[in-house]
Amino acid sequence: MFNRTEWTASNDTAERKESIPRPGTYRNMTPRLPLPPFTLETAIEKVRLAEDGWNSRNPNLVAQAYSSDSRWRNRAEFITGTDEIVAFLTRKWSRELEYRLIKELWAYDGRRIAVRFAYECHDDSGNWMRSYGNENWEFNDDGLMIWRFASINDLPIEESERKYRWPLGRRPDDHLGLTELGL
Repeated sequence: MFNRTEWTASNDTAERKESIPRPGTYRNMTPRLPLPPFTLETAIEKVRLAEDGWNSRNPNLVAQAYSSDSRWRNRAEFITGTDEIVAFLTRKWSRELEYRLIKELWAYDGRRIAVRFAYECHDDSGNWMRSYGNENWEFNDDGLMIWRFASINDLPIEESERKYRWPLGRRPDDHLGLTELGL
């Protein structure tokens, strides 16, 4: 279990740590079903809804799933709040073209979910990659994600090695998942 005060540098003063609002304390966004505590079924549903949102490649739509003060670690980048989330995703999808993602539930408990994922995309020179990763999520009472920690590794692939060939947008329900694809 992590301590929310660990988000700040260890040399910060106690006053500084206490002045940072706890993520998820603002309730200015619409609740996002399903709500915690999660069951197996609702955790799987939450993961698929997140996958669908990211496959839309619409930063403003995706940002609606996060609290207005959500905190992320994505690779080595630290992001806080809706404006930074939208800016990050806008940059991401301007570089990662033909982005397609599959997420799979790894574990869940109460208000936390862990997923593994893989996505495929190419850059503006046509170089394809498959990125593999894990995410740890925590949600507030409104079902909005307040914490997102992502660890990601990239593997260059040839276009012929792609496994995700559905039309851009939501992954079809009959498309294989990560386990079935051997990823």
